[in-house]
Amino acid sequence: MFVLVLGTLAALMSGAGVTSRFEPADRPQGQIELPQAIIGAMPVTHAVGIEPHSELKYRHVVRQAYDYSCGSAALVTILKYYLGLSVGEQQAMEGMLERGEKQKIIERRGFSLLDMKRYVASLGIESAGFRAEIKDLITLDHPAIVPIDYAGFKHFVVLRGIRDGLVYVADPSAGNIVFSLHEFATLWDRNTLFVLYPPKDRPPQGQLALADQELGVFDTDRIRDQANLQPLGNAYLLQRAINSGFGGVYSRRH
Repeated sequence: MFVLVLGTLAALMSGAGVTSRFEPADRPQGQIELPQAIIGAMPVTHAVGIEPHSELKYRHVVRQAYDYSCGSAALVTILKYYLGLSVGEQQAMEGMLERGEKQKIIERRGFSLLDMKRYVASLGIESAGFRAEIKDLITLDHPAIVPIDYAGFKHFVVLRGIRDGLVYVADPSAGNIVFSLHEFATLWDRNTLFVLYPPKDRPPQGQLALADQELGVFDTDRIRDQANLQPLGNAYLLQRAINSGFGGVYSRRH
């Protein structure tokens, strides 16, 4: 939380470029002040809420607790933020171990879509797996769990939707990220998707829906097959390029 403090001594200091700092008597913990040019007769305090990028990046995404738990985290992301169920990742993992093929789960160190289907059925949730094409995903009415294959790694993510040629994904290991349609098509494993349907007597939650105000989720380099890196003229641009991963390739910890 930032507090911007603006003040003025109009006649004396107008146009003089003088800066001043005011100390609110009872400033809430966690707020800071930014010194501003004196431009008014009375000090005015304006509180501005700032959300860290780290929180925005993982908003409405259950972050996987283990290298092998992307499936359970993706499943709980939909259960929690689309179906409105209070289910934790550990609870889902235990449920899938109990109702799935336990020995196979242990051997492959991960959960399958069939394991997910059996578990959500125990919660009274209808679900179905499909084989589809990109054109089918564009018209999809529900978020879906999709397997992707990146550099030999199998991984589950939540497909939130497609808009203007961009694929919006909630990734348990990397948060909210975006792919171009072309890139996503190369990663999508066996054109498979898994859909959970909300009960008829309970409308779905809206947290996974695409919003027009989704700022800071991606940058232009992130949706290119290769970043277009121009010669960098200052340290800020260099740091921005480093932070974006020179093309925005998501985490490979699957």
